[in-house]
Amino acid sequence: MNILVVEDEPKALSVVRAYLEREGHRVFEAMDGERALALFDSLDIDFVVLDLMLPDVSGEEICLRIRSSSRVPIIMLTAKAAEADRLNGLDIGADDYLVKPFSPRELVARVNAILRRVNPLESAQTLLFEGGLAIRVAEQRVFLNDTPVLLTPAEYRILLTLARRPFEVFTREQLILRAFGDSYDGYDRVVDVHVKNIRQKIEADSRRPVYIQTVYGTGYRFEGKPS
Repeated sequence: MNILVVEDEPKALSVVRAYLEREGHRVFEAMDGERALALFDSLDIDFVVLDLMLPDVSGEEICLRIRSSSRVPIIMLTAKAAEADRLNGLDIGADDYLVKPFSPRELVARVNAILRRVNPLESAQTLLFEGGLAIRVAEQRVFLNDTPVLLTPAEYRILLTLARRPFEVFTREQLILRAFGDSYDGYDRVVDVHVKNIRQKIEADSRRPVYIQTVYGTGYRFEGKPS
């Protein structure tokens, strides 16, 4: 999962990042509102952890601007404990509200709870599909009819990204971000090579794929049926 953490306190930002990365998430940081909006617009963000007290743009304004174009889950962080403040945060589109100081473990638990509610596959530890395909997320291993499938790290991340959101179309650029991070500046067709290799390893007939389908002119989608 790509999580954008917007927090202007370096120590708090570091702690939140560490706990989320421990859960296997990829974290992008912003210490002010303009940076947060720029990252959100340029990256494929799945979740936003948003501090309300920022040096430039308010957290409320950022939430409203994100909500104008996206349904991505948002948790607000704030020192404001009044009920009216919490209700206002929820009214403008936040999915949850956490008052500082808070336990990083509680934040992670709330993130996972929202992910389970929004998309159960996002937080599942084992993904099972018809045809014998199994992805064991905690182990970062893939099996086909109980036989281990040897994937490279990039192949695994591409497969997991697609499998967590069946029937959603991903562009090559989105898959590159998931597989290599935002620092990759190579050729986007490298994704085609990885998908070809994945198909050869998990499909009964790679020329007639069941799991990963090509969306011509756009990218790929996963069509495996959960079992």
